[in-house]
Amino acid sequence: MFIEPRVGGAGHTVKRGWIEVICGSMFSGKTEELIRRLNRAKIAKQNVEIFKPALDKRYHDEDVVSHNANAIRSTPIDFAQDMLLLGGSCDVVGIDEAQFFDDGLAEVCVKLANSGVRVIAAGLDMDYLGNPFGPMPALMAVAEYVTKVHAICVQCGDIATYSYRSAASEQQVLLGETDSYEARCRHCFQEGLKNKK
Repeated sequence: MFIEPRVGGAGHTVKRGWIEVICGSMFSGKTEELIRRLNRAKIAKQNVEIFKPALDKRYHDEDVVSHNANAIRSTPIDFAQDMLLLGGSCDVVGIDEAQFFDDGLAEVCVKLANSGVRVIAAGLDMDYLGNPFGPMPALMAVAEYVTKVHAICVQCGDIATYSYRSAASEQQVLLGETDSYEARCRHCFQEGLKNKK
């Protein structure tokens, strides 16, 4: 389990920022973990702002909602740069579905962290073909803390790190849930790709 780092001691007044990334396959609990961390920050009376890509309307137009129906209010935006205007004065900035943002996301997160903001981003590290997804590799490279969470393979019950697409589509971005995706281990993911060919 991730435990927030202790910042400073008695008399500590400097506001320090950093970047945390929560990554993994679909159904691994990324959004659950993001919501847990953000709720802890709210309990500590920190000023929290949460962003999600405007294109993600699977569960709600504005809320970040996990597969388990836990939710937290968020602001849908189109471009990563918008976070600098809307979240720069916050103590904590949360980002869900980070893989759907533009390639400027890592730079935006660095600017926020450099200004003293704690940034927590959750997203898929790999797409449906098992390739690094969007800005996630760059974001993971500049983060102080990276947490990779795992699902359970629906085929064999092993640890799953891949999002296998069962729906017939070759678009990199296809919003879906259990109707379109399965969590799979490496072996079952590779078997699935072979059988599709």
